[in-house]
Amino acid sequence: MNSSEQKTLKFLLADDHTIVRQGMQMVVEDLVENHEIYTASSLQQIREQINQHQFDIAILDAQMQDGNCISVIPEFKKLQPNVKIMVFTSFEEENYSLKFIEAGADGFLSKLSEESEIENAVSELINTGKYFPPFTRKLLEISADDRALLNPLNRLSERELEIAELYAKGFGNLEIANALDLKQNTVSTFKKRIFEKLKVESLVDLVELIRIHHSI
Repeated sequence: MNSSEQKTLKFLLADDHTIVRQGMQMVVEDLVENHEIYTASSLQQIREQINQHQFDIAILDAQMQDGNCISVIPEFKKLQPNVKIMVFTSFEEENYSLKFIEAGADGFLSKLSEESEIENAVSELINTGKYFPPFTRKLLEISADDRALLNPLNRLSERELEIAELYAKGFGNLEIANALDLKQNTVSTFKKRIFEKLKVESLVDLVELIRIHHSI
Protein backbone atom coordinates (compact mmCIF):
# COMPACT_ATOMS: atom_id res chain seq x y z
CA MET A 1 0.00 0.00 0.00
CA ASN A 2 1.16 3.56 -0.53
CA SER A 3 2.31 5.83 2.27
CA SER A 4 -1.05 7.64 2.46
CA GLU A 5 -2.71 4.32 3.32
CA GLN A 6 -0.16 3.25 5.90
CA LYS A 7 -1.21 3.27 9.53
CA THR A 8 -0.08 6.23 11.56
CA LEU A 9 2.06 4.95 14.42
CA LYS A 10 1.68 6.71 17.75
CA PHE A 11 4.86 7.02 19.81
CA LEU A 12 5.38 8.02 23.43
CA LEU A 13 8.92 9.26 24.11
CA ALA A 14 9.54 9.63 27.83
CA ASP A 15 12.76 11.01 29.26
CA ASP A 16 13.49 13.79 31.72
CA HIS A 17 16.21 15.19 29.43
CA THR A 18 14.93 17.27 26.53
CA ILE A 19 17.94 16.48 24.35
CA VAL A 20 17.31 12.74 24.65
CA ARG A 21 13.66 13.14 23.65
CA GLN A 22 14.68 15.33 20.71
CA GLY A 23 17.32 12.84 19.58
CA MET A 24 14.89 9.93 19.72
CA GLN A 25 12.28 11.99 17.89
CA MET A 26 14.76 12.52 15.04
CA VAL A 27 15.33 8.75 14.87
CA VAL A 28 11.57 8.10 14.69
CA GLU A 29 11.09 10.79 12.03
CA ASP A 30 13.81 9.22 9.88
CA LEU A 31 12.32 5.72 10.18
CA VAL A 32 8.57 6.31 10.09
CA GLU A 33 6.78 8.45 7.55
CA ASN A 34 3.35 8.44 9.18
CA HIS A 35 3.70 9.05 12.90
CA GLU A 36 2.43 11.01 15.85
CA ILE A 37 4.83 11.73 18.69
CA TYR A 38 3.87 12.49 22.27
CA THR A 39 6.37 13.18 25.03
CA ALA A 40 6.66 12.92 28.79
CA SER A 41 9.34 14.03 31.22
CA SER A 42 8.08 12.33 34.40
CA LEU A 43 6.19 9.27 35.59
CA GLN A 44 3.18 11.48 36.25
CA GLN A 45 3.23 12.70 32.65
CA ILE A 46 3.58 9.13 31.36
CA ARG A 47 0.46 8.17 33.31
CA GLU A 48 -1.39 11.22 32.00
CA GLN A 49 -0.46 10.38 28.41
CA ILE A 50 -1.47 6.72 28.59
CA ASN A 51 -4.84 7.70 30.04
CA GLN A 52 -5.43 10.13 27.17
CA HIS A 53 -3.97 8.34 24.12
CA GLN A 54 -3.50 4.85 22.69
CA PHE A 55 0.11 4.15 21.70
CA ASP A 56 1.79 1.69 19.38
CA ILE A 57 5.35 2.26 20.61
CA ALA A 58 6.68 3.66 23.89
CA ILE A 59 10.35 4.42 24.55
CA LEU A 60 10.86 5.06 28.24
CA ASP A 61 13.85 6.16 30.27
CA ALA A 62 14.30 3.84 33.24
CA GLN A 63 14.76 6.62 35.78
CA MET A 64 12.77 9.84 36.00
CA GLN A 65 13.09 12.57 38.58
CA ASP A 66 9.92 11.34 40.29
CA GLY A 67 10.82 7.65 40.29
CA ASN A 68 11.63 4.54 38.33
CA CYS A 69 9.51 3.50 35.34
CA ILE A 70 9.51 -0.17 36.37
CA SER A 71 6.22 0.46 38.19
CA VAL A 72 4.55 2.13 35.22
CA ILE A 73 5.32 -0.63 32.68
CA PRO A 74 2.74 -3.14 34.01
CA GLU A 75 0.20 -0.32 34.36
CA PHE A 76 0.81 0.66 30.73
CA LYS A 77 0.48 -2.94 29.53
CA LYS A 78 -2.74 -3.47 31.49
CA LEU A 79 -4.35 -0.40 29.92
CA GLN A 80 -2.86 -0.94 26.46
CA PRO A 81 -1.91 -4.62 25.97
CA ASN A 82 -0.73 -4.12 22.38
CA VAL A 83 1.76 -1.33 23.07
CA LYS A 84 5.43 -2.20 22.56
CA ILE A 85 7.67 -0.75 25.25
CA MET A 86 11.43 -0.27 25.03
CA VAL A 87 13.46 0.87 28.03
CA PHE A 88 16.20 3.27 26.88
CA THR A 89 18.57 3.74 29.77
CA SER A 90 22.01 4.34 31.19
CA PHE A 91 21.40 1.48 33.65
CA GLU A 92 23.80 -1.45 33.24
CA GLU A 93 22.41 -4.20 31.03
CA GLU A 94 23.64 -7.07 33.18
CA ASN A 95 21.97 -5.83 36.36
CA TYR A 96 18.72 -4.42 35.01
CA SER A 97 17.59 -5.73 31.62
CA LEU A 98 15.95 -8.93 32.89
CA LYS A 99 14.09 -7.08 35.62
CA PHE A 100 12.53 -4.66 33.13
CA ILE A 101 11.68 -7.51 30.76
CA GLU A 102 10.03 -9.36 33.65
CA ALA A 103 7.98 -6.20 34.31
CA GLY A 104 6.72 -6.31 30.72
CA ALA A 105 9.24 -4.42 28.57
CA ASP A 106 9.55 -5.59 24.96
CA GLY A 107 12.98 -4.07 24.47
CA PHE A 108 16.02 -2.81 26.33
CA LEU A 109 18.69 -0.47 24.97
CA SER A 110 21.65 1.35 26.49
CA LYS A 111 21.99 5.09 25.99
CA LEU A 112 25.66 4.41 25.27
CA SER A 113 24.69 2.60 22.06
CA GLU A 114 25.92 3.83 18.69
CA GLU A 115 23.41 5.75 16.56
CA SER A 116 23.17 2.83 14.12
CA GLU A 117 22.19 0.45 16.94
CA ILE A 118 19.56 2.89 18.23
CA GLU A 119 18.04 3.13 14.74
CA ASN A 120 18.14 -0.65 14.38
CA ALA A 121 16.53 -1.14 17.80
CA VAL A 122 13.64 1.22 17.05
CA SER A 123 13.18 -0.38 13.62
CA GLU A 124 13.11 -3.89 15.15
CA LEU A 125 10.63 -2.78 17.79
CA ILE A 126 8.34 -1.39 15.09
CA ASN A 127 8.65 -4.38 12.74
CA THR A 128 8.85 -7.33 15.14
CA GLY A 129 7.59 -5.95 18.45
CA LYS A 130 10.84 -6.72 20.28
CA TYR A 131 14.46 -5.66 20.54
CA PHE A 132 17.09 -7.07 22.87
CA PRO A 133 20.84 -6.58 22.47
CA PRO A 134 22.98 -9.74 22.13
CA PHE A 135 24.06 -9.75 25.79
CA THR A 136 20.48 -9.48 27.03
CA ARG A 137 19.41 -12.27 24.68
CA LYS A 138 22.12 -14.44 26.22
CA LEU A 139 20.92 -13.56 29.71
CA LEU A 140 17.39 -14.53 28.73
CA GLU A 141 18.60 -17.92 27.51
CA ILE A 142 20.56 -18.59 30.69
CA SER A 143 17.82 -17.29 33.01
CA ALA A 144 15.37 -19.83 31.57
CA ASP A 145 17.38 -22.42 33.52
CA ASP A 146 18.59 -20.19 36.35
CA ARG A 147 15.93 -17.83 37.71
CA ALA A 148 18.44 -16.48 40.22
CA LEU A 149 19.93 -14.42 37.39
CA LEU A 150 16.86 -12.18 37.52
CA ASN A 151 18.19 -10.73 40.76
CA PRO A 152 21.85 -9.65 40.91
CA LEU A 153 21.55 -9.43 44.70
CA ASN A 154 21.68 -13.23 44.68
CA ARG A 155 25.41 -12.86 44.05
CA LEU A 156 25.84 -11.56 47.60
CA SER A 157 26.35 -13.57 50.75
CA GLU A 158 23.82 -13.12 53.55
CA ARG A 159 26.15 -10.74 55.40
CA GLU A 160 26.98 -8.76 52.24
CA LEU A 161 23.27 -8.34 51.51
CA GLU A 162 22.64 -7.20 55.08
CA ILE A 163 25.35 -4.55 54.77
CA ALA A 164 24.21 -3.49 51.29
CA GLU A 165 20.67 -2.95 52.60
CA LEU A 166 22.01 -0.80 55.44
CA TYR A 167 23.90 1.35 52.92
CA ALA A 168 20.64 1.66 50.99
CA LYS A 169 18.93 2.92 54.15
CA GLY A 170 21.54 5.69 54.42
CA PHE A 171 23.84 4.17 57.05
CA GLY A 172 27.51 5.12 56.93
CA ASN A 173 30.49 2.84 57.62
CA LEU A 174 30.65 3.73 61.33
CA GLU A 175 26.91 3.26 61.85
CA ILE A 176 27.00 -0.12 60.09
CA ALA A 177 30.04 -1.17 62.14
CA ASN A 178 28.25 -0.25 65.36
CA ALA A 179 24.97 -1.88 64.32
CA LEU A 180 26.63 -5.17 63.36
CA ASP A 181 29.44 -5.13 65.93
CA LEU A 182 32.13 -5.04 63.25
CA LYS A 183 35.29 -3.03 62.77
CA GLN A 184 35.06 -0.10 60.35
CA ASN A 185 37.80 -1.50 58.11
CA THR A 186 35.86 -4.79 57.96
CA VAL A 187 32.78 -2.90 56.76
CA SER A 188 34.93 -1.12 54.16
CA THR A 189 36.19 -4.50 52.92
CA PHE A 190 32.60 -5.75 52.63
CA LYS A 191 31.67 -2.58 50.74
CA LYS A 192 34.44 -3.13 48.21
CA ARG A 193 33.39 -6.75 47.74
CA ILE A 194 29.73 -5.75 47.31
CA PHE A 195 30.64 -3.16 44.67
CA GLU A 196 32.76 -5.71 42.80
CA LYS A 197 30.09 -8.43 42.84
CA LEU A 198 27.31 -6.09 41.76
CA LYS A 199 29.53 -4.15 39.34
CA VAL A 200 28.46 -0.79 40.73
CA GLU A 201 30.72 2.21 41.19
CA SER A 202 28.89 4.36 43.72
CA LEU A 203 26.46 4.23 46.63
CA VAL A 204 23.87 5.92 44.40
CA ASP A 205 24.11 2.99 41.96
CA LEU A 206 23.92 0.50 44.83
CA VAL A 207 20.83 2.14 46.33
CA GLU A 208 19.04 2.16 42.94
CA LEU A 209 19.87 -1.49 42.30
CA ILE A 210 18.60 -2.56 45.72
CA ARG A 211 15.45 -0.44 45.36
CA ILE A 212 14.54 -2.16 42.09
CA HIS A 213 15.47 -5.73 43.03
CA HIS A 214 14.71 -6.02 46.74
CA SER A 215 11.15 -7.25 46.18
CA ILE A 216 12.19 -10.43 44.31
